[in-house]
Amino acid sequence: MIDPMEPRSTQFLRDLLDAPGPSGFERPPSRVWRAEAESFADDTTLDVIGNSYATLRKAGAPVVVVEGHIDEIGFIVTHIDDDGFLWFDPIGGWDAAVVVGQRIRIAGRDGDVIGVVGRKAAHLLKADGSKPIDLKELWIDIGARNREEASQRVEVGDPAVVDAGFIQLSDDLVVSRSLDNRVGAFVALETLRLLAVDRPAVEVVALAAVQEEITFAGAMVATVRLAPMVAIALDVTHATDYPGAAKRADNDVKVGGGPVLTRGASINPLVYDGLRAAAVRLGLSCPTQAAARSSGTDADAMIRSGAGTATGLVSLPNRYMHSPNEIVSLADLTNAALLIAEFIRTITPDSDFRPV
Repeated sequence: MIDPMEPRSTQFLRDLLDAPGPSGFERPPSRVWRAEAESFADDTTLDVIGNSYATLRKAGAPVVVVEGHIDEIGFIVTHIDDDGFLWFDPIGGWDAAVVVGQRIRIAGRDGDVIGVVGRKAAHLLKADGSKPIDLKELWIDIGARNREEASQRVEVGDPAVVDAGFIQLSDDLVVSRSLDNRVGAFVALETLRLLAVDRPAVEVVALAAVQEEITFAGAMVATVRLAPMVAIALDVTHATDYPGAAKRADNDVKVGGGPVLTRGASINPLVYDGLRAAAVRLGLSCPTQAAARSSGTDADAMIRSGAGTATGLVSLPNRYMHSPNEIVSLADLTNAALLIAEFIRTITPDSDFRPV
């Protein structure tokens, strides 16, 4: 039985999730992450692209990276029209149907600006109103009377997110717009916190990477920079415990059913085996998902970095991904950190992850 999440960790998670940070604009959540890391890591830093690093030093030892991307999907203002309405492009992949009518939080020059996504009311649409919603037909209304008034509060290029904060549905399940993949960055740092108490034989770097939703640039830059022996990516994955879910494609994955291990071309088989063995020792249930080609995560960037890194992927089951209200389990987050820490403690400078 896994103990409940510590109050300090729960507050850290809440603060991290509530900080707006779409791809390319990750500074607010990255500051929260680094501030927490400074309470126990040997050193904390960031690079020019915006990646944040927290390190447990081990002089002369190989490096192991535990990574989660800290960005989220969002929007960027592209035009302010004569009537003061804002037009926008998506940052990352959105289902336009869930955007209509949402409250939006825009990072304006003098602070956050709240707006509402507008569309012609359904009962005013013509017969073609049943056609798929196009994001290009939607606008943001911030209550401005004209362009001049709107421009005093918002500029072209300002980022925005859906204004949907952290909510705890039950003792275990939580809701937020930014679980993909702020929870990966959270678990990476929680893993480092565990290892700080019982240090392994290798140097460990927790990485909060940027821009996964649009470029994978953060993980690529960091892996080239660190040249780790092993890198474990953390991300969310589609839970299949709701009506109509694709179990044939994604296997039987439940929110609260344990962290998920991936097997496939981007995953080093010895890292997978080590994580699986760690799960057995801890008595954890960890479903497996198969990735026939790429995994669609930062693990793909890590293996292509040229650094010769053995990659692994641990995923957190998530309902309603890329929506304003995603759902994950706190127990899954806790168990993922315990699992990865247990595996890292088995790695030594003599470990060999070549798949002979």
